[in-house]
Amino acid sequence: MDHLLDRRRLLTLAAMASAAGTFPVSAKEQDAAPSANPLAIPADAPRITMLVHPRMVLLDLIGPMTAFNILRTHIDLVWKDKTPVSTELGIPVTPTKTFAEADEAPDVLFVPGGTMGTVDCMNDPEVLEFLRGRGEKAGWVTGICTGVLTLAASGLLEGYDATANWVHADLLPLMGARRVNKRVVTDRNRMTGAGVTAGVDFALTLAAELRGEEEARRVQLILEYAPEPPYEGGTPEREPELAAALRARTPWMREQVENASKAAGQRLAIGK
Repeated sequence: MDHLLDRRRLLTLAAMASAAGTFPVSAKEQDAAPSANPLAIPADAPRITMLVHPRMVLLDLIGPMTAFNILRTHIDLVWKDKTPVSTELGIPVTPTKTFAEADEAPDVLFVPGGTMGTVDCMNDPEVLEFLRGRGEKAGWVTGICTGVLTLAASGLLEGYDATANWVHADLLPLMGARRVNKRVVTDRNRMTGAGVTAGVDFALTLAAELRGEEEARRVQLILEYAPEPPYEGGTPEREPELAAALRARTPWMREQVENASKAAGQRLAIGK
């Protein structure tokens, strides 16, 4: 009988613990337990404004965004309105804020690329005005791939070192930037990344600036970011013949980017 009673008590305690979501713990253990959700975004976390635009390259956005999300930052995807924007993969991205709603002085302003989407942005006064206004107050002004050209067209890279996608990076001086042939370039509070995959390198570099090297290493480990490319290519210096062939395939696209860069340089009165 006592055995049955003990068993009933044990089952009752187990049921109560299950209903509470955990087994009973001592007062000392309760005091030691974390009081907040470890995945919650702290109120004082960096605020990151990421421009999204039609015809952008999705990975330009998703690579850095994933790293910033693991870092637990406040992320806003910003465009003129909240209509989903197109990407080269056919997967739309929905903005979370409009230009009017975006933070006035974000900790980070970020611009992704996508060649023809970049040309559109470089020729769009509303986009350039938004970037100038936020960029003048932002803690960090950043971009990767051809998105760096959009930043340059807004005047935010005049007098700064910068990198961009290798196909069009040589156009940066037309808009007052100094081209540096590196994967990630930091000049004061400007940070730029080269081609699409450099977005992860860029994001980890910026993560260290925002939250320290230990946090950046944590993000890198969670991403298991330890590249082992299958080929020794990936840059025009390593594969000059292939790079020349790729350039030769898109003369019209190159002309559009060059024209937009020259027009931006004229607006900015570069060299006068």
